[in-house]
Amino acid sequence: MAVTAVGPSEPHGTGTLDAAREATARAVDHLLSRQDEQGWWKGDLETNVTMDAEDLMLRQFLGLRDPATFDAAARHIRSRQRPDGTWATFYGGPPELSATVEAYAALRLAGDAPDAPHMAPAAAWVREQGGIAAARVFTRIWLALFGWWKWDDTPELPPELIFLPPWFPLNIYDFGCWARQTIVPLTVVSAKRPVRPAPFTLDELHADPARPNPPRPLAPAATWDGAFQRLDKALRAYRGVAIRPLRRAALKSCARWIIERQENDGCWGGIQPPAVYSIIALHLLGYDLDHPVLREGLASLDRYAVWREDGSRMIEACQSPVWDTCLAAVALADAGVEPDHPALVKAADWLLAEEVRRPGDWAVRRPDLPPGGWAFEFHNDNYPDIDDTAEVILALRRVRHPDSARVDEAVARGVRWTLGMQSKNGAWAAFDAENTSPLPNRLPFCDFGEVIDPPSADVTAHVVEMLAYEGRSLDPRTRRGVAWLLDEQEPGGAWFGRWGTNYVYGTGAVVPALVAAGISPASPAVRRAVAWLESVQNEDGGWGEDQRSYPDREWAGRGASTASQTAWALMALLAAGERDGKAVERGVAWLVETQQPDGSWDEPYFTGTGFPWDFSLNYHLYRQVFPVTALGRYVHGEPAAATAPRSA
Repeated sequence: MAVTAVGPSEPHGTGTLDAAREATARAVDHLLSRQDEQGWWKGDLETNVTMDAEDLMLRQFLGLRDPATFDAAARHIRSRQRPDGTWATFYGGPPELSATVEAYAALRLAGDAPDAPHMAPAAAWVREQGGIAAARVFTRIWLALFGWWKWDDTPELPPELIFLPPWFPLNIYDFGCWARQTIVPLTVVSAKRPVRPAPFTLDELHADPARPNPPRPLAPAATWDGAFQRLDKALRAYRGVAIRPLRRAALKSCARWIIERQENDGCWGGIQPPAVYSIIALHLLGYDLDHPVLREGLASLDRYAVWREDGSRMIEACQSPVWDTCLAAVALADAGVEPDHPALVKAADWLLAEEVRRPGDWAVRRPDLPPGGWAFEFHNDNYPDIDDTAEVILALRRVRHPDSARVDEAVARGVRWTLGMQSKNGAWAAFDAENTSPLPNRLPFCDFGEVIDPPSADVTAHVVEMLAYEGRSLDPRTRRGVAWLLDEQEPGGAWFGRWGTNYVYGTGAVVPALVAAGISPASPAVRRAVAWLESVQNEDGGWGEDQRSYPDREWAGRGASTASQTAWALMALLAAGERDGKAVERGVAWLVETQQPDGSWDEPYFTGTGFPWDFSLNYHLYRQVFPVTALGRYVHGEPAAATAPRSA
């Protein structure tokens, strides 16, 4: 089934349409001006100060102190401190213990005195919350590197884990790719237990300095937590009797696994945390800092640094050029930019060059599947992801490229790979298929966020939308995806958003996909979604949703209006045939009224998601690309099924 464009009709508010046209033109000019000469777009990817703190602690641990770098990082960390002296993990969020502990420790390393006016309240708050002992495992591992915490009081993580076959419970491929890339090097760190004492103590962060490492209560043996606590106790006992040749072989295998996954630019998986832990692990195994692997790895870390005009330095957890570029291309095309515009052709050329053509870790579960698809970052051939692949294909189909055969071949490979990554329940995850074991999240070590990669509504929706645009609406695999999405709708009418915040993101992704795949805008599922979006629209006409909607459903659809979330809601409503509705008119008016003179929007709020609640993201380009998409569809109508109908 091919999807056809629905031509726009004059809305009830013609003035709103005229204002939207002008706003769209300004926004298109702004977005075009931000394209790199190579063809890509990339906005800053902001997380929280633990990235900056751990970067400083890494440099301290390796003996790479640079006063200018430490000063610039400390400036950024201080700038994110809350008035009460604590740190949050997202803009406007509540204080968070581990972030505050790590920020405080990093500022101490940068030279801030414990009795300084901004430091003493932070320490007092940490003590009130239970001190270092109540912080997450990752935080305590970092502190153990400097003697601020005892290694004996961190969960055991043996490197022999590398030998478990893929069918065995808790093998490394049971973990999501982001966790896998971190856990393997951390098994080396856990085995080595290094301590390079800091020049000061952190006694002021202990609730009881005389008893800094209080024992944790043991859960009942019949519970999952109790069972894994006892497993951890058994692994500690094993540490004392581990067969030395087996331990040495495991460490060598871990080193080989890490090195094999280093990317051409020196990074690991295109994300900062695995690079940090891989460098520490290899250094502990005897690789000096001048070794090519570590030299390139350290150089890659510098590329995660964003230097500000005020002299501060922020660390990105990862970079999103492929994602930003395909979203920008879709936005510009839907906003009326000609499909053969040089900016779009240049973007398509860059995206085509970024196609992943070799197997990665995903092949462990899909060994017979030929490679294809796209990753998220500049360099990440080991971990292409399904979400990016779907959106890149949607972007390529909006471009009139001079070498159409090249585009068709790349798209065909991407579609084949995506279909092959479908999970048995009919849905799609981000990086792997069947990565749904409940066991990894139960480990005492894994308290830092989501560590598995189950299918999600937002990724599945993007795949279904892409398959519909490829003329595959009637393909049984597409229909299974549609059926899964319909089953996943919340009772209130929304869909959960795994990789964006949250129900507004999920609903904004699913409704356009369902309609593209042939579900009628008049269907009960779409009508429930429309009703939910209308019910959570803010009085100012925009939409917003706070990160707190992940742990607390009362926050679903609630939050200060943002440009990106307003655009997501509008994209769903427009796909549902609500172009002339009052909610759409008010939402469009909000985007027009909040647009800045240069055609951009401001958005300090975090509307992206790494791990629900535990790791929040502010994609700085979201505030540009999604409003352009929504306004473009309001002005020009829903996009056609790419450039021409294609058979299934």
